[in-house]
Amino acid sequence: MAVYTKVDDQTLNAFLANYDVGEAVSFKGIAEGVENSNYLLETTKSRYILTLYEKRANPEELPYFLNLMEHLEANGIPSPLPIRDKTGKALQKLAGKPACLISFLSGVSVDYPTEMQCAALGAMLAEMHKAGQSFTESRANDLSLDGWKSLAKKTQNRADEVAPGLASEITQEIASLSENWPQGLPSGTIHADLFPDNVLFTGNSITGVIDFYFGCTDMLAYDLAVCINAWCFDQDHNFMPAHAKRLVEMYDAHRPISAAEITALPLLCRGAAMRFLLTRLYDWLNPVEGAVVTPKNPLDYLKRLKFHQQIKDAAQYVV
Repeated sequence: MAVYTKVDDQTLNAFLANYDVGEAVSFKGIAEGVENSNYLLETTKSRYILTLYEKRANPEELPYFLNLMEHLEANGIPSPLPIRDKTGKALQKLAGKPACLISFLSGVSVDYPTEMQCAALGAMLAEMHKAGQSFTESRANDLSLDGWKSLAKKTQNRADEVAPGLASEITQEIASLSENWPQGLPSGTIHADLFPDNVLFTGNSITGVIDFYFGCTDMLAYDLAVCINAWCFDQDHNFMPAHAKRLVEMYDAHRPISAAEITALPLLCRGAAMRFLLTRLYDWLNPVEGAVVTPKNPLDYLKRLKFHQQIKDAAQYVV
């Protein structure tokens, strides 16, 4: 989450007049994250999140994301619900941007997940994948191999400003991933961006899964690889095998992982690390002037990538 587009009180009040949600009591921007503008709104009736879609969001794809959130919530996943206006419409226009009012979920995100929280995540991820099997819409993952190649091309001339030799490392790794990327693994609807700041906890219990705007149809085990990258390294970027063990074990307990998925896991983890290295690199090199957002260091994911490159057997993730 972040704030790129400012919304004044008159614009907000005119927007809320279309809803049966009461009058605004407080309204403040949320600085976390990098993709969209988000505000925490409290009204005389309840609390909500107001999202204005920026940057990579394709307006034509927004109904997919909102429908996915409704589907998951209806199937027992604690996803926020898009709020429909008095005419039954969820997707709106605000300050010249596509926008949506979304229900507020209680709980807090964690900066440094515990082993028990990783176990809860594994179970929730598996249940979300099972719930997604009955979601009839599909969307290609535009941040898979083709997307990585596009981002690499856009950042190639300046990548070495961030770290000497980075452009060459990216080129070599994408070539390797392209040649060896897994095919034919179980696929379905995935979150594709399930970082700790997109999961809300009360204690060790998950009370919310948010930010589905990279949701897509792809290999289920790729989602698990994203979570290993995001949840199983400490603040110094050292791998935490006990965290990964609990994450994978609990995922497997709720949705058994096939032998082929286990075999592919090191390569999928490399791909997930490359995805976040490249998107962070692009944002690092192309900051948005005036935005209330702090770009994240792409080199964090170069360190993860180099770790995954050394893994020869998926068992090394869970020993």
